[in-house]
Amino acid sequence: MSGAKTLGRYGALDTLRGLCLLSMIGFHGMYDLVNIFGVPAPWLDDTPGYLWQQSICWTFIALSGFCWSFSHHPLRHGLVLVGCGSAITLITYFIMPSELIQYGVLTLLGLSALLLTGLKRLFDRLHWSIPAPAGLGLSLLLLFLTRNLSRGSLPFDRPIALPDFLYQTDLIAVLGFHSPTFFSVDYFPLLPWFFLYAAGYFLWKLLSRHEKAMERLRPGFAPLSFLGRHSLLIYLLHQPALLGCFLLLGRG
Repeated sequence: MSGAKTLGRYGALDTLRGLCLLSMIGFHGMYDLVNIFGVPAPWLDDTPGYLWQQSICWTFIALSGFCWSFSHHPLRHGLVLVGCGSAITLITYFIMPSELIQYGVLTLLGLSALLLTGLKRLFDRLHWSIPAPAGLGLSLLLLFLTRNLSRGSLPFDRPIALPDFLYQTDLIAVLGFHSPTFFSVDYFPLLPWFFLYAAGYFLWKLLSRHEKAMERLRPGFAPLSFLGRHSLLIYLLHQPALLGCFLLLGRG
């Protein structure tokens, strides 16, 4: 959900973000109908619903990592996202505790932007550089290796169980280690999801070398691009708007 400029906008990225935003609104609308208003739709909790939800998350996270380099102020951008994520946590805690969101996708995107900013500055100071193909491959490998951390294991033919002490507290839930009592309806810890964000960043580094490839990203579809350019505001407002519409329709 970053949206920044470097020598003009890349309309295709805004269009993709806008399309993903519409898909997210549709998914959350179905989630509200099923889990808040009791409309039966068993497929939402089955494979089709899972794949729909994952397609949205993977696209947003990878696209945000891809667009990190476009931001003039990545540190400020990260802090804004973390602040918005924290506000959502507080609102759901006090108003809708049954739909509590802790370490949701906005918090992930904000922390990932901050972490990548810090790592980039450290590597620049040390004059280190990770080649784009190696960085992309390593990020995807670490994404695969850490994908089951929140479930307590590493994903091999014979899963390797991680130490129990990592899962006795929620103090490091932001990393992916949490107690059995931890609850969040939207949970995206840094591990494994930061590595998907990093994969998006290294994909940008790979493509940015090829001027023709980047030029092909400039055209976009105006209506979707408009949504993509205002994705953070729409993200913050869409759930209250959906709930308000459903309540009005229910009273009609």
